[in-house]
Amino acid sequence: MGSSGDDGYRLLNEYTNGFMVSQVLFAACELGVFDLLAEAPGPLDVAAVAAGVEASSHGTELLLDTCVSLKLLKVETRAGKAFYQNTELSSAYLTRVSPTSQCNLLKYMGRTSYGCWGHLADAVREGKNQYLQTFGVPAEDLFTAIYRSEGERLQFMQALQEVWSVNGRSVLTAFDLSGFPLMCDLGGGPGALAKECLSLYPGCKVTVFDVPEVVRTAKQHFSFPEEEEIHLQEGDFFKDPLPEADLYILARILHDWADGKCSHLLERVYHTCKPGGGILVIESLLDEDRRGPLLTQLYSLNMLVQTEGQERTPTHYHMLLSSAGFRDFQFKKTGAIYDAILVRK
Repeated sequence: MGSSGDDGYRLLNEYTNGFMVSQVLFAACELGVFDLLAEAPGPLDVAAVAAGVEASSHGTELLLDTCVSLKLLKVETRAGKAFYQNTELSSAYLTRVSPTSQCNLLKYMGRTSYGCWGHLADAVREGKNQYLQTFGVPAEDLFTAIYRSEGERLQFMQALQEVWSVNGRSVLTAFDLSGFPLMCDLGGGPGALAKECLSLYPGCKVTVFDVPEVVRTAKQHFSFPEEEEIHLQEGDFFKDPLPEADLYILARILHDWADGKCSHLLERVYHTCKPGGGILVIESLLDEDRRGPLLTQLYSLNMLVQTEGQERTPTHYHMLLSSAGFRDFQFKKTGAIYDAILVRK
């Protein structure tokens, strides 16, 4: 018989209330709590935080104390009054001024991904994304799904830049890419990986190839080197001619699409690719039995509710890449969120 002290029951409650933890994090970012504390000359009390984020004192106090329990904030008491400040975790990842900030990623997840996840059961029943049920707008293709407005497009691109600020180095050094002087980042958005390539492999040149509206947003809102090492080119990688390159980078691209579209894209890359050239696939890899890692399984469910794709095992990617004609399949688990696969023509 179960009881309130049973470990299984405790675990059940942890899972049941997990969405509340996410919402605390999303709300604190949305309100600007961590930024306010980062800019303050010292710890702030409830009244100061409430005034700074334009929120009620009661709600602010509840939120701040919960953030303390989640180790997102720390608190000290002086003369019976609580004063709050950021922890190392929040200073590193939850403030806009940090070079490893994840604020835009969290805001995108809170505003867009979280809404789709409310229809997970429907996604499982129907086997398709939930943009229509969530936002009342059909996702006729992935671009209209992810980029429903100019503001959301910018925030998604900022989120991608944040992802690669933390994960870019580990995936770009999983293999020695110095033998590929001319690279093309397909769907490279804000150019974050391209810039990381330049810092890791001096002398290389990178073309960022993305749809016209993304390239326009990148030019308007993101900075690029004045030299010509990075070139932004407009195009649809499913139908337009691909730029010439020694290495094509597909980072968080294939997981968006069903196998048929992945095969079509990989075949297009193969026919454009020079002999000896290759593809670097950057994705979160499932274990071969598909029962882990848990985070990758959750990402795969996210692909279900938001796209038409899925996360895949190394064997699944091997099948897709070899069917397109590529050889010398290698993969490396980086120990971080994203892993790397390298193949050659």
